[in-house]
Amino acid sequence: MKVALATHDMTRVDAHFNGARTLVLYDVDPEGYRFVEAIQFAETSAEDGRHSPDGEDRIKAKVEALEGVALLFVKAIGGPAAARVVQARIHPIKVADDEPIVDVLERVRRMLGGNPPPWLRKIMMAQTGDKPARPSFLDDEDDDLAPVPEETKA
Repeated sequence: MKVALATHDMTRVDAHFNGARTLVLYDVDPEGYRFVEAIQFAETSAEDGRHSPDGEDRIKAKVEALEGVALLFVKAIGGPAAARVVQARIHPIKVADDEPIVDVLERVRRMLGGNPPPWLRKIMMAQTGDKPARPSFLDDEDDDLAPVPEETKA
């Protein structure tokens, strides 16, 4: 799974999405993580919540740079940017405080190797093209939850 992290210093998730000078990309799987690339941006917002008066669409460039990314970790993200990120099928996740990138990657690695939360399972299935399996909390003996065959319906 490809993960992006918004950073100023290349060591922590410490940047607002539109104000990030760098988005670092990693491939993460249950066994570990591997650095893919660092995407640099010369033009960033001031992270003060105001949009650029020149009308330049900086969000579009950042979203396009995230092609293939499943998860985006940021310090903050504005509503319009979040909507465009989600529309690109990327799940944005805000961190409460500046957090070391390696800690975030390790947390994702553990989730992928264990029992991922439902929102992450949905992302994983979308990436592989798998159809949702029968929920694991149901026993095979719960046949009363299975659809009733047509010939037995009255």
